[in-house]
Amino acid sequence: MIQSHSRFIEDEFKPDLTPMIDIIFIVMVFLLLTANVSVQTLNVDIPKTEETSQLTSPDKPVISIGILRSEEQKWALDGEKYNDWEAFTSALLKARSSFPDKPFVIAADKKADVESMLNLFVFMQKHQISATNIVMEEQ
Repeated sequence: MIQSHSRFIEDEFKPDLTPMIDIIFIVMVFLLLTANVSVQTLNVDIPKTEETSQLTSPDKPVISIGILRSEEQKWALDGEKYNDWEAFTSALLKARSSFPDKPFVIAADKKADVESMLNLFVFMQKHQISATNIVMEEQ
Protein backbone atom coordinates (compact mmCIF):
# COMPACT_ATOMS: atom_id res chain seq x y z
CA MET A 1 0.00 0.00 0.00
CA ILE A 2 1.22 3.56 -0.73
CA GLN A 3 1.54 5.84 2.21
CA SER A 4 1.85 9.58 1.90
CA HIS A 5 3.50 11.74 4.47
CA SER A 6 2.07 15.12 5.14
CA ARG A 7 4.37 18.09 5.82
CA PHE A 8 2.00 19.40 8.45
CA ILE A 9 2.43 16.38 10.68
CA GLU A 10 6.22 16.93 10.87
CA ASP A 11 5.81 20.67 11.62
CA GLU A 12 3.49 20.06 14.54
CA PHE A 13 6.33 18.78 16.71
CA LYS A 14 8.67 21.76 16.13
CA PRO A 15 8.35 24.69 18.53
CA ASP A 16 7.22 28.07 17.16
CA LEU A 17 10.06 30.55 17.80
CA THR A 18 8.22 33.69 16.71
CA PRO A 19 7.05 34.76 20.21
CA MET A 20 10.52 34.21 21.64
CA ILE A 21 12.10 36.35 18.89
CA ASP A 22 9.54 39.09 19.56
CA ILE A 23 10.40 39.11 23.25
CA ILE A 24 14.14 39.23 22.50
CA PHE A 25 13.67 42.28 20.23
CA ILE A 26 11.55 44.04 22.88
CA VAL A 27 14.21 43.39 25.53
CA MET A 28 16.95 44.65 23.16
CA VAL A 29 15.05 47.89 22.50
CA PHE A 30 14.47 48.36 26.22
CA LEU A 31 18.16 47.85 27.00
CA LEU A 32 19.26 50.22 24.24
CA LEU A 33 16.91 52.95 25.43
CA THR A 34 17.91 52.64 29.07
CA ALA A 35 21.68 52.35 28.52
CA ASN A 36 23.75 55.20 29.93
CA VAL A 37 25.54 57.20 27.25
CA SER A 38 28.46 59.33 28.33
CA VAL A 39 27.94 62.92 27.24
CA GLN A 40 30.85 65.31 27.07
CA THR A 41 30.09 68.98 27.53
CA LEU A 42 31.92 72.27 27.21
CA ASN A 43 30.97 75.16 29.49
CA VAL A 44 30.44 78.37 27.56
CA ASP A 45 29.97 81.69 29.34
CA ILE A 46 27.47 83.78 27.39
CA PRO A 47 27.66 87.50 28.11
CA LYS A 48 24.55 89.18 29.51
CA THR A 49 23.12 92.14 27.61
CA GLU A 50 20.16 94.37 28.23
CA GLU A 51 19.03 94.30 24.62
CA THR A 52 17.70 91.26 22.80
CA SER A 53 20.41 91.52 20.17
CA GLN A 54 23.63 93.44 20.18
CA LEU A 55 25.33 92.99 16.81
CA THR A 56 28.12 95.44 16.09
CA SER A 57 30.89 95.75 13.54
CA PRO A 58 34.47 95.66 14.81
CA ASP A 59 36.03 99.11 15.05
CA LYS A 60 39.68 98.00 14.73
CA PRO A 61 41.64 95.37 12.74
CA VAL A 62 40.90 91.80 13.74
CA ILE A 63 42.25 88.31 13.19
CA SER A 64 39.57 86.32 11.41
CA ILE A 65 39.09 82.61 12.01
CA GLY A 66 36.96 80.73 9.51
CA ILE A 67 35.31 77.36 10.05
CA LEU A 68 34.59 75.90 6.64
CA ARG A 69 32.30 73.10 5.52
CA SER A 70 34.84 71.58 3.13
CA GLU A 71 36.25 68.19 4.13
CA GLU A 72 39.67 69.01 2.64
CA GLN A 73 40.07 72.46 4.22
CA LYS A 74 38.13 72.89 7.45
CA TRP A 75 39.76 76.03 8.91
CA ALA A 76 40.95 79.42 7.71
CA LEU A 77 43.00 82.14 9.38
CA ASP A 78 42.88 85.61 7.82
CA GLY A 79 41.84 84.08 4.49
CA GLU A 80 44.52 81.37 4.41
CA LYS A 81 42.93 77.92 4.40
CA TYR A 82 44.27 74.95 6.37
CA ASN A 83 43.46 71.25 6.12
CA ASP A 84 45.60 70.18 9.07
CA TRP A 85 44.54 71.00 12.64
CA GLU A 86 48.15 71.15 13.85
CA ALA A 87 49.18 73.63 11.14
CA PHE A 88 46.09 75.75 11.82
CA THR A 89 46.63 75.88 15.59
CA SER A 90 50.32 76.71 15.26
CA ALA A 91 49.44 79.54 12.83
CA LEU A 92 46.77 80.74 15.26
CA LEU A 93 49.24 80.84 18.16
CA LYS A 94 51.79 82.60 15.95
CA ALA A 95 49.20 85.22 14.94
CA ARG A 96 48.28 85.73 18.59
CA SER A 97 51.91 86.25 19.62
CA SER A 98 52.57 88.56 16.66
CA PHE A 99 49.45 90.69 17.22
CA PRO A 100 48.46 90.40 20.89
CA ASP A 101 46.17 93.47 20.74
CA LYS A 102 44.04 92.27 17.83
CA PRO A 103 40.78 90.57 18.81
CA PHE A 104 39.69 87.32 17.20
CA VAL A 105 36.54 87.05 15.11
CA ILE A 106 35.08 83.62 14.37
CA ALA A 107 33.05 83.12 11.21
CA ALA A 108 31.52 79.69 10.68
CA ASP A 109 29.77 78.37 7.60
CA LYS A 110 26.16 77.39 8.30
CA LYS A 111 26.84 73.86 7.09
CA ALA A 112 30.18 73.45 8.87
CA ASP A 113 30.65 70.79 11.53
CA VAL A 114 29.72 71.84 15.02
CA GLU A 115 32.56 69.64 16.22
CA SER A 116 35.07 71.91 14.44
CA MET A 117 33.73 74.94 16.30
CA LEU A 118 33.77 73.12 19.63
CA ASN A 119 37.36 71.98 19.03
CA LEU A 120 38.29 75.61 18.33
CA PHE A 121 36.57 76.78 21.53
CA VAL A 122 38.38 74.13 23.57
CA PHE A 123 41.71 75.13 22.02
CA MET A 124 41.08 78.82 22.67
CA GLN A 125 40.02 78.13 26.26
CA LYS A 126 43.13 76.00 26.82
CA HIS A 127 45.40 78.82 25.60
CA GLN A 128 43.51 81.59 27.45
CA ILE A 129 42.31 83.30 24.27
CA SER A 130 39.19 85.00 25.55
CA ALA A 131 38.66 88.12 23.44
CA THR A 132 36.52 86.67 20.68
CA ASN A 133 33.52 87.66 18.60
CA ILE A 134 31.33 85.44 16.48
CA VAL A 135 30.11 86.69 13.10
CA MET A 136 26.34 86.44 12.76
CA GLU A 137 23.81 87.33 10.09
CA GLU A 138 21.11 89.80 11.02
CA GLN A 139 17.62 88.50 10.41
